[in-house]
Amino acid sequence: MRPIKIFFAFCGFGFMLLAFGSHAQETQKVYLSGTGSDHTVNWQFYCTGGMNSGKWATIAVPSNWELQGFGKYNYGLDKDSLKGKESGMYKYQFKVPAAWKGKDIKLVFEGSMTDTRVKINGESAGPIHQGSFYRFKYDITSLLKYGEANLLEATVDKYSANASVNGAERKGDFWIYGGIYRPVYLEATSQQHISHVAVNGLANGELTANVFLENATINSIVTGQVYTLTGQKVGLPFNAKVSREDSVVHLKGFALKPQLWSPEFPNLYNVVFTLTSNGKVIHVVKQRFGFRTIEFREHDGIYLNNVKIKFKGVNRHSFWPSTGRALNKGISIADVKLIKDMNMNAVRMSHYPPDTHFLDVCDSLGLFVLDELTGWHNYYDTQVGSKLVKEMVERDVNHPSVVIWDNGNEGGFNFDLDHLFGEYDIQKRPLIHPWSIFRGINTQHYINYDYGTATNLHGHDVTFPTEFLHGLYDGGAGAGLDDFWELMYHTPLSAGGFIWAFLDEDVVRTDKGNILDSDGDHAPDGIVGPYREKEGSYYAIKEIWCPIHMEPREVTSQFNGQLRFENRYLFANTKQCSFSYKLADLDNPYHKAVTASKTGSIPSPDVAPGQYGNLQMQLPVGWQNYDVLYVTAYGPDHHELFTWSYPLSSHDKITKRMITLTGTTKPIIKETDSLYKVSSNGIDVEFNRNSGMLVSVKNEKGKLPFNNGPVLAEGFEKTGFQKLVYHYDGDNLIVEATFEKKANEAALKWTIYPSGWIKLTVKYWPIGEEGNMLGFSFSYPEKDVKGVTYMGDGPYRVWKNRMKGTSLNVWNKTYNNTMTGQPDGMEYPEFKGYYSNLYWMKLNTTSQPITIVCDNRDVFMRLFTPAAPKKVYNTAPTFPSGDISFMNGITPIGTKSQKPDKLGPQGFPNKYFDYYKDINAALIIDLYFDFSGK
Repeated sequence: MRPIKIFFAFCGFGFMLLAFGSHAQETQKVYLSGTGSDHTVNWQFYCTGGMNSGKWATIAVPSNWELQGFGKYNYGLDKDSLKGKESGMYKYQFKVPAAWKGKDIKLVFEGSMTDTRVKINGESAGPIHQGSFYRFKYDITSLLKYGEANLLEATVDKYSANASVNGAERKGDFWIYGGIYRPVYLEATSQQHISHVAVNGLANGELTANVFLENATINSIVTGQVYTLTGQKVGLPFNAKVSREDSVVHLKGFALKPQLWSPEFPNLYNVVFTLTSNGKVIHVVKQRFGFRTIEFREHDGIYLNNVKIKFKGVNRHSFWPSTGRALNKGISIADVKLIKDMNMNAVRMSHYPPDTHFLDVCDSLGLFVLDELTGWHNYYDTQVGSKLVKEMVERDVNHPSVVIWDNGNEGGFNFDLDHLFGEYDIQKRPLIHPWSIFRGINTQHYINYDYGTATNLHGHDVTFPTEFLHGLYDGGAGAGLDDFWELMYHTPLSAGGFIWAFLDEDVVRTDKGNILDSDGDHAPDGIVGPYREKEGSYYAIKEIWCPIHMEPREVTSQFNGQLRFENRYLFANTKQCSFSYKLADLDNPYHKAVTASKTGSIPSPDVAPGQYGNLQMQLPVGWQNYDVLYVTAYGPDHHELFTWSYPLSSHDKITKRMITLTGTTKPIIKETDSLYKVSSNGIDVEFNRNSGMLVSVKNEKGKLPFNNGPVLAEGFEKTGFQKLVYHYDGDNLIVEATFEKKANEAALKWTIYPSGWIKLTVKYWPIGEEGNMLGFSFSYPEKDVKGVTYMGDGPYRVWKNRMKGTSLNVWNKTYNNTMTGQPDGMEYPEFKGYYSNLYWMKLNTTSQPITIVCDNRDVFMRLFTPAAPKKVYNTAPTFPSGDISFMNGITPIGTKSQKPDKLGPQGFPNKYFDYYKDINAALIIDLYFDFSGK
């Protein structure tokens, strides 16, 4: 029969019973704490040091006590000034039913930081537990008063008495907390019972299980039966007899052609184990699992179900700003959905085992998991470490998402523990030492692109960096990933890798007015912010790691509706996906789009994983008249993989749609010793005759502070400018420069039209064959800017080595001064920076707007210079002088430890070559300015 959910509330004690079986043979689970950070229970609490210490109070359990206003915050790295002086004492009264007398009762802690001593009714429940991230249990059967009040007392020392525990955990590069931060509950079973099980379901349908028993009598029988999640039996039951007391029973079963587990198809089953004695059911345990085979093949790769895996992964800390390490299942679901939304298929547990509900979600939604024993440059001693390996593997062994065990991190390896992973793991998963070469797998961190002399991608071991592209501030993560991934994807010895890291760890400081604290540059490493705000790399990763890999192409008037792609799924055929298109016209400041958008479905082609195919659209008549074509791919789970945008209208077409050149009177020009003063249709502009630059702009409403340009981003002092001259071309006034024969600048021409519109044409050659910044700038006071509306790629800014993840549209962005990853004002997308493929922009100001139309492809709009933290490492690229720029080439960005040129070709300086300085081959930018203030 199904379990019956019952809720008990005993006045004064707070007693909850979840999934309580109506029959004695099912395990009864009673929470003494809450079930997570979203549901807590108050216990009595006394903190011995730091905030609010020296007095009894109450505290929410589970929680980290710093976030509840007790003790002292510290970021680890052994910086705690209260070492050995900060402990928490907990008290909680509870009742158990009188009917439980005669049962076996376990008290379970899912996680407590750090050394934990427990008493029940004044008596020790068992030995001290050391280690913060592991489930531990006490048998309290003989200590309880049945049908009466019982007192639980727990003393938690934040700083361990074991030096190796402090070395492995408290010297780590992450926030260090104290407290009972995961749930506490009772488990009640019959005296004879199944304590735990370990299941191995293979891809061929074979199932083996180790069933661990307590107090089972000889000739008892353990029977297993596999079920679908909807309750249908799968295969025949299988059983084994108990040959001796307290034994482990080994069972074998078989399922014919099971649905296999993978991140793309996370098929799950239940297996029910029944312990019977003399024909009577004694205990029943249900375990969820998946059929799948994970294996490592030396000098080849890591395989799932006989398919070589490319891990597209990220490192994740268990963290929430206002609750620390105390989480809930809702956060786990949200995080897994975000990770999968970036088209990742894997997550590494950095640097400790996560909450069980996180692994449950990875099982059900589909993510590979690397499960990690704590150790950051230091490791547990063998005595403590042996216990913790056992606790970790026994807890997590049945999760199909867990495919690899990590023994520590970055030198925090106790080699004497290696054999225990295989002994406790029925599935014999691969074991790695992150940041090391171990058992044929090279996991070295932060390798450079194409790095290695007889190592990494040029060696013989499988290359598998468990950290790469350190995402400090706005650098790394998505920046450099396109180069890295194409190299990884096409290199057989590469098994992919894991970006550092998923989120910024900015914690709420209850001791500092609830500000967010990133501990300087230690915590802002995320692709998302602390509350999961999406930063620019989020969408770049989403496109780069999209399993539908579209070939780049331009859509011309001769387009036949066909787009070529590669299926980069591991298991899914694209006939299991779906596709759609949308044709759209876009607004501009002078008129609204008049044509309604049109949408349609695209047939899903039959393309196997690793193969190429085509999307064939049947576009309607007149599709060429729209501005943009959007193509969207959806996975087998109907979730959007990515939407690509293809420009249909040229820059010339959009420009002609927007500008007005004719008027009633010709522009008028006046000369002074240093200026040309020009008037046209209410617009007055001045040009410096000695430099060709715009000096001032004024209209009938007043002065516009847009001036001091164009200034070349690099090499302006060598432009070879000689003089500024003017002439009329019909009714249009031409003011242009002449240059020396070998000048770096080829043309600087202003055209003033009778309508008041002004055109600027700049042609130039970079100095030498490469440069970081190619383009020119103007000045505009940042304090006067309220925002910008523009047509181009957005809404996120780009870097030279992070161009993907944007979409062509009209974007309206409000000014902000966000420093990516910094806690004071996380507004995303950021306002300042570079934006690709500009068609037009309207600068919204406190006084009068300015509209600028670009008549060239591949021009970047630059909006001011992003503010930078005090210590930037390689994450603050150089920007041109001035405030508003129009660029042919922009700078890349690096990571915490690597300059951008170490991340691949896209991180190199901009390349340009024109040996003969052909005027037709010069870089060119044409801009039209509307200074009317409309």
